[in-house]
Amino acid sequence: MISNGHGEDLIALKILEALHRLQPAWTVKVFPLVGQGSCFQAAVEQGWLEKIGPGARLPSGGFSNQSLPALLSDLMAGLPLLTWRQWICLQKQRRSIAATLAVGDLLPLLMAWSTRRPFGFIGTPKSDYTWSSGPGQALSDRYHALKGSEWDPWEWQLMKLRSCRLVAMRDRLTARGLRRHGVNASSPGNPMMDGLAPSPPPACLERCRRILLLCGSRMPEALHNFRRLISGLMQMPSPVPLAVLAALGSSPLQHELGELLRGLGFRNCPPPSSALETAECWVHGPVLLLIGPGRFQRWVAWAEAGVATAGTATEQMVGMGIPALSLPGRGPQFTHGFAERQSRLLGGAVRTCRSEEELGHRLAQLLHDPLLRQEMGRMGRQRMGPSGGSEAIAREVIGQLAPDR
Repeated sequence: MISNGHGEDLIALKILEALHRLQPAWTVKVFPLVGQGSCFQAAVEQGWLEKIGPGARLPSGGFSNQSLPALLSDLMAGLPLLTWRQWICLQKQRRSIAATLAVGDLLPLLMAWSTRRPFGFIGTPKSDYTWSSGPGQALSDRYHALKGSEWDPWEWQLMKLRSCRLVAMRDRLTARGLRRHGVNASSPGNPMMDGLAPSPPPACLERCRRILLLCGSRMPEALHNFRRLISGLMQMPSPVPLAVLAALGSSPLQHELGELLRGLGFRNCPPPSSALETAECWVHGPVLLLIGPGRFQRWVAWAEAGVATAGTATEQMVGMGIPALSLPGRGPQFTHGFAERQSRLLGGAVRTCRSEEELGHRLAQLLHDPLLRQEMGRMGRQRMGPSGGSEAIAREVIGQLAPDR
């Protein structure tokens, strides 16, 4: 399994877990091309998954395609040498593997093809919704419309190769666009929605309006975005009892947030209930801030709305029917272009704000308009699709890439 990004790693892990349940005797290796692949660590420690390959933290966090400065910073940090070392490692591995499954975009697709073994491809970051809906006047939109797919000709040529046994896209629209170009693409379900289920909030939060805060996990961008999102929440025109559920990833770390929160006027306090499963609790007037690393899967179902500067987690949140507001920053990931693209991909289930003041005002409007929340939530569920994709893809892998084929 080759993956190239934090979101791609999470999707790869869900598929690998389903594959392990169905074929526990298979030897499975994972090769994360971006970062350290920390989400795979528990499976590695359990002994059923092996992690291989050289990894490194790049300045852009894997988003060198977002801007020229991000690309230049990665090049200066050794991206060409890292890619070369990863390619060499993969060529050494190919003698001992039966097949390869790539998750992401062109780079893992090329890597899988280079093994000269049967391979499959899970195309996660691209969707035809990003150009077929919305204004559609940008040059890139016209380019994709001319092709009839967001995927490029060199990408679908690789997908059409005889050695490519499996192509799965994130939605039916994108798969249909590829089939027009002769690619046998399917859309068996969205692995991003697996493991997420509705659940009622604990009684101690029922009187509060509940907001999920997602600042991303790439430092120092995540820390900067956390401060801006909190500042925006505090500028709501009519303060109401507000429970802000800050579900953190591997970073920023909790101690990195303490000084920032004190500077904003928050004070540390004991959690009001053990049911909150939180390590830290902060309060400022009517705002109760709960900080919990690794709590996303539990807390997302409690939220009425979200504020976000994240990628995959934002998509998962709106896929649960929870509307969101985003606040683009300096990047390298969550730039204005990224946020606009995300909003169009999700059909307006997440809407972009231009300032902290606008975030506060629009969040107040969203909380007081149940019909708007319902409509945005409906669009989010539609665009992300149902759960069950991980097992469906795992079964296709067994059928198409089994070692005895």
